[in-house]
Amino acid sequence: MNTLLDEYYRHDLHNPLFIERKASLNENNVWIMGIAQSGKTSLIKNYLLSHKKSAYLYLDCRDIRLDINELNETLQPFCIEHKIKILALDNYHSAIKLFDLDQIILSSEYINQSEFETLDLHLLDYEEFLAFESKYYDSTALNHFFQLGGFPAMHRLPSEERSLYLQKTLALSLSEIELSIMIQASKMLTQKVSAFTLYERLKIERKISKDKLYTHLQSLFDKRYLYGCEKFNHPSAIKKLYLCDIAIKHALVLQKHFGKVFENLIFLELIKHDIECYYDEGIDFYLPERNQIVLASAFANEHALFKKVEALEGFIITYQVKEVIVVTMNLENTLSHPIAKIEMVPFSQWALGEE
Repeated sequence: MNTLLDEYYRHDLHNPLFIERKASLNENNVWIMGIAQSGKTSLIKNYLLSHKKSAYLYLDCRDIRLDINELNETLQPFCIEHKIKILALDNYHSAIKLFDLDQIILSSEYINQSEFETLDLHLLDYEEFLAFESKYYDSTALNHFFQLGGFPAMHRLPSEERSLYLQKTLALSLSEIELSIMIQASKMLTQKVSAFTLYERLKIERKISKDKLYTHLQSLFDKRYLYGCEKFNHPSAIKKLYLCDIAIKHALVLQKHFGKVFENLIFLELIKHDIECYYDEGIDFYLPERNQIVLASAFANEHALFKKVEALEGFIITYQVKEVIVVTMNLENTLSHPIAKIEMVPFSQWALGEE
């Protein structure tokens, strides 16, 4: 095992074409949590490359040559012998024993199981996307965002390889059952979907128990491949289902529905900016901390919007909603309404304005 550790220690790290993310590392012990291909490895390498080569050890824990028992016996003595200050365990799993060191960096798809700080690494939001694709910083940027989504690697792939890349990424990262759930979820995007509904769909395709389905479904939520949006003040109600990235829908199913994809995109921007949101009847997203309602309407019609807001009068008055934000593709307007202020805002302007 010392031979393998020495190999990792002597290798030069390479991180070409790295583009800064909003998330960054400091000198604290940290657990980086993010789905496959979200950029965890690039973030780690970029940080390590700012230090002396002799001061750190980077290990990819997926390396099949690693014997966990031997690693647990040799890793700490190796670090002491070589005066290593920073240990980075990429794709970490809990069987690997940790020990005191100046700094330890862990990355995983799974929830932080240590006392380390947690760094949540989401896929690219719209602002980060523009940094990755600065040449598209014009009227075509949003259309390109719809095509590529938030996976950083998608920017370097030819268009004909993108769907296959995502299929391969998911197949390698998820179990067969989890991948089947993702396919079904792609078909039911933005709908109120219960675990039982997914079970009824999947049992047609394969032999599966409810318990097994529920376990794998929860794993997808825990790892944040899937998100569920709660109904406001009804935590036990069925949640609305969203994917971690809209490009996954394009890669897994042929079924198209622009409105649902647009709503999913808005939800992801809210999540990535840590904005608390809920749904309610007729309301795509309610933001209680901002006293806002956000509606996803790519190609808004003013007459239809007035009717929709009138139907929400009771909710708006009860919860003292200050404004209704209607996120559109490119329409911008302020509508005067006796019940609430209505702002029609293009997605690109709305997404870049969120803090």
